[in-house]
Amino acid sequence: MLANFNQDLLRIARQARGWSQSELSARSGVSQANLSKLENGLIGPTEDVLKSVGKALGFPINFFFQNDRVIGLPMSVQYRKRASVGQKAIERLEAELNIRILHIRRLLDSAELEPELSLPRLDVDEYGGDPERIADLIRRTWLVPSGPIRDLVAWVERAGCIVVHCDFAALKVDGFTVQIPDMPPCIFLNRNMPADRQRFSLAHELGHVVMHQVPSPEMENEANEFASALLMPARDVRPHLSGRRLTIQRLAALKPVWHVSMAALLYRAKKIGAITDNQSQYLWRQMSSMGYRRTEPPELDLTVEIPTVLPEIVRLHLEELGYGVSDLAQALRSSEEDIYTLHSITQATPRLRVVK
Repeated sequence: MLANFNQDLLRIARQARGWSQSELSARSGVSQANLSKLENGLIGPTEDVLKSVGKALGFPINFFFQNDRVIGLPMSVQYRKRASVGQKAIERLEAELNIRILHIRRLLDSAELEPELSLPRLDVDEYGGDPERIADLIRRTWLVPSGPIRDLVAWVERAGCIVVHCDFAALKVDGFTVQIPDMPPCIFLNRNMPADRQRFSLAHELGHVVMHQVPSPEMENEANEFASALLMPARDVRPHLSGRRLTIQRLAALKPVWHVSMAALLYRAKKIGAITDNQSQYLWRQMSSMGYRRTEPPELDLTVEIPTVLPEIVRLHLEELGYGVSDLAQALRSSEEDIYTLHSITQATPRLRVVK
């Protein structure tokens, strides 16, 4: 029997592969009954069992002996998406989240992150339930210039958050945030979404970080209001949306200026009173008839903003600390394949080693 075995990580490893217990049993030769008992902590593993299971799953044995606690998905994901996503996909998402958190925690052990900007925590109820006021305070605290925010990812990372692009191709999840006491806020975004949607999702998740220490039924609407006000402050965007007739062509022209979707601009125009109810309804009907509510014109696609903090830490290990990919995999207790996949490392990445 092996001491300090973390049965939760066996379940996480299995779910990361998208397998049921019966599938893992068939691939590993370990009975489903024993796998169930192992995952529920009713029995401890033998070395032979762990070798078989680890080989089938593609995880080194020491992966299962980390003492980190497994976490569930944030409440915001459950409010938004649980009803529309299958249970197996939810389990796989939760597994990937935990593995990424394990990696981030280990990587941060070798890097000192010093936020350049403060990240206030402001209870929305203390500000009259007005996320717009809080968004304005964030812009003022960060000394963001008037008008559109250039490279929102960079601003959020400068405030000490870790932004991670993930492949949620099979899931209807735009993004979510994990806040753990001993780590910086980690914001995970779906890289398969258009750039304008990624930006809005990032602003939305920042709203959760700033305003929501305790989940509430109103948190999603509040985060949307925060994101809209952060990206399009009323005092700055109003002159662009009022004063002359707002048209689909005008919305299309403003999209690359404000780096948000045409839909977000139209919502904002109605919210700040730049257009009437009738004008809003007319434009939404036009958007629908042109197919723009589903997909906006591809020629208006924006450039995706790329996170730099976590990739830089990985680069530090590979190029300055003398790690090869195999060394990094060993340090993170994962397979080389997972390192390539989760950290978007190309096969051409230099594999430098310390020569003694």
